[in-house]
Amino acid sequence: MDAQGRGHAEDIDPADQWVFNPRTNSYELRLTSGDAAPHTGRAATPPSPRSAGEPGAASAPASDRSTRSPAARPGGPAGPGEDDRRVPGQRSRRAPGGPAEAGPRSRRKPRPKKSARKRVVRWGGGVAALLVLSGCTTAYLIYQDWNNNIDKVDVGIDNPATTDGPVNILILGTDSRAGEGNGSYGDEDSVGHADTTLLLHVSEDRSNATALSIPRDMLTDIPDCPTKQPDGTKKTIPGETNVRFNESLGQHGRDPGCTWRTVQQLTGVKINHFMMADFNAVKELSTAVGGVEVCVAKDIDDPKSHLKLSAGTHRVAGEQALAFVRTRNSVGFGSDLSRIELQQQFLGSMFRQMKSRDTLTDPGKVLDLADAATNALTVDEGIGSVKKLADLARDLSRVNPENITFTTVPVIDNPAEKVKATVVLDEAKARPLFRMIKEDKSLTETEKKKDDDKPKGEPVEKVPAAQVRVDVLNGGGPIGAAQQTVTWLQNQQAVPLSTNAGNADAEQPATTLTYGPDQAGQAATLAEMMGLPKSALKKQSEPAGEGVPMRLVLGRDYVAAGTPLEAPDKAPEGVQKINGADEDVCAK
Repeated sequence: MDAQGRGHAEDIDPADQWVFNPRTNSYELRLTSGDAAPHTGRAATPPSPRSAGEPGAASAPASDRSTRSPAARPGGPAGPGEDDRRVPGQRSRRAPGGPAEAGPRSRRKPRPKKSARKRVVRWGGGVAALLVLSGCTTAYLIYQDWNNNIDKVDVGIDNPATTDGPVNILILGTDSRAGEGNGSYGDEDSVGHADTTLLLHVSEDRSNATALSIPRDMLTDIPDCPTKQPDGTKKTIPGETNVRFNESLGQHGRDPGCTWRTVQQLTGVKINHFMMADFNAVKELSTAVGGVEVCVAKDIDDPKSHLKLSAGTHRVAGEQALAFVRTRNSVGFGSDLSRIELQQQFLGSMFRQMKSRDTLTDPGKVLDLADAATNALTVDEGIGSVKKLADLARDLSRVNPENITFTTVPVIDNPAEKVKATVVLDEAKARPLFRMIKEDKSLTETEKKKDDDKPKGEPVEKVPAAQVRVDVLNGGGPIGAAQQTVTWLQNQQAVPLSTNAGNADAEQPATTLTYGPDQAGQAATLAEMMGLPKSALKKQSEPAGEGVPMRLVLGRDYVAAGTPLEAPDKAPEGVQKINGADEDVCAK
């Protein structure tokens, strides 16, 4: 006997100690050869009986067979010689004169001793089965809890969770003080603004991604925004012109859908989903991954954000991580643009940490991360469940963190201000950058696929410039853009059949050229002249007919006559970039 009174351990197979109890629908540990399971304080129910001759009938221990209820044994409710007057928990014996006299029972012949390897395999199998059975309920409860954690906003745009094409996700950080733990950061009654905003573009082949930061103090136009009210009704929040970008969220009742529409209008890039997080998200997510590695080039002591760091590399989490992404007075020029670079460094490092082996192989970290993420995030209806979020995460996880490039919308100081407080778009640099994202061109140097340089479709034969007939309309370009373009076409490109058709009925984010199949040659000639991207060409199904002009509508992406609209292969000179794999970047 061992110290626990279990008999010799080498005579007992650990896997045989787990017995399924149909009353509780669970496995129970039997530590003795008797009926009772000492650790539960109640009788353990053995497996259901098998009739003689069935596979497994001979494998049941004698003690198990002796405790079957009368109804369970062959022979009916009361088999031959059966004594039904049993005390619960007491072993039954056959009546005198029966097949076996009452008295000590004989033990079955011991089975051959198993090798250590077989014992380990059997024991591991038993434990695994137990974990699976108990884990099913646990996983379901966790799944339901995570689903309940997620906050959703109906922005009136319903996109599927995943797509085969490029993916564009608007990531919003709000400075709202609402919510537990947020009231200590300034005005706890503040409804918040769009504090940190990134447009994450993931390429169609998932080989690379671009994270475009949008400065909160940039002046822009906010469009009319339909919002869903708590009572289910819809209310349109009027748009504004030439206001700070951060007013697209929170102010005047604007929801994340307003910021969504503002970014689409600004960049011309179609957004698939949004994710919004508050101050707590930074604290919880950084803690869940075990801290985020950051680097500063000089000592920082910021009394406003309460960040104190010596020069060098540090691992920050919780309150310290939040202080790191909030600090601005101690880095760069003390502006929001300097803070953006700090935040980009933090996010790049956190992406790497999330995909690191240390995180993915640690079940505790994975569970903590999932719990923190679902608690911290507010998302659109299209990804408003754990399953949808998981599908999206699996799709986006194919991107190597080394191929994520962080950049910022190019801006310049507002020339109308004596005391510089806001910035405005640097059109010459910003528009080509927006087009690169829209046309799915990478800012990261990645290996091209073999078929990337092959021509797509049948080539179209271009016609002479003198045969190009086109009406030019201004649908969002600078004032006078239509006439400027016509003058350029006629005087510098020898296109006499171009006409200024005035303003379009409505503004549009991108320039379009609409033509019929019988005008394909003209469209090819004009597209080459103006540097129009393929996305701008709108071929109709029906022929236009002889003498009918094509229709060129200049959108908000139009800069000036002679400036190509086709996305460049490289970002314009002077555009700030940080590669996601560059771990040596230090905030200055």
